[in-house]
Amino acid sequence: MKVLIISANHFEDTELLYPYYRLKEEGFEVHVTSFSKGTITGKHGYAITVDLSLDEVKPEEYDLLVLPGGKAPERLKKEQRAWAIARHFFAEKKPVAAICHGPVILAAAGLLKDREVTGYRSTKGELVSSGANYRDQEVVVDGNLITSRQPSDLPAFSREMIKLTKTGKSRSW
Repeated sequence: MKVLIISANHFEDTELLYPYYRLKEEGFEVHVTSFSKGTITGKHGYAITVDLSLDEVKPEEYDLLVLPGGKAPERLKKEQRAWAIARHFFAEKKPVAAICHGPVILAAAGLLKDREVTGYRSTKGELVSSGANYRDQEVVVDGNLITSRQPSDLPAFSREMIKLTKTGKSRSW
């Protein structure tokens, strides 16, 4: 199975690296995409190689989309190519996992109307104004969508992400 992580500079280090290595541990092929190839650096100085630019992504080749938080989603939520990738995953009912500020990309793409979600507390207004039903919980699963609030939620986030990707089933909120 192939996983696509969309991020950019100033990502929350643990929210990208924890799922990245956890998914690799499960045997998934994981690719990171951003505005351009090269390296992106997290808020705390960790760097990761970008495998392909957003323009090079063929979303039909991937089984799971991961959207880490930090400051990166504030830039990515304005990127129509990121919206197109996310819309493909929703249209095909493929799993999408977003944590912290990651869900704001989905909100900007118009994908959260009537969906149960969570995210970092400062994103609540933006998520609600996009039509989402916000829940303050460590993980919320709504069909193919998994969301979490912050780094301390990573164990629950990763558990549900892997469960949904492997079995097509996860616990609901």
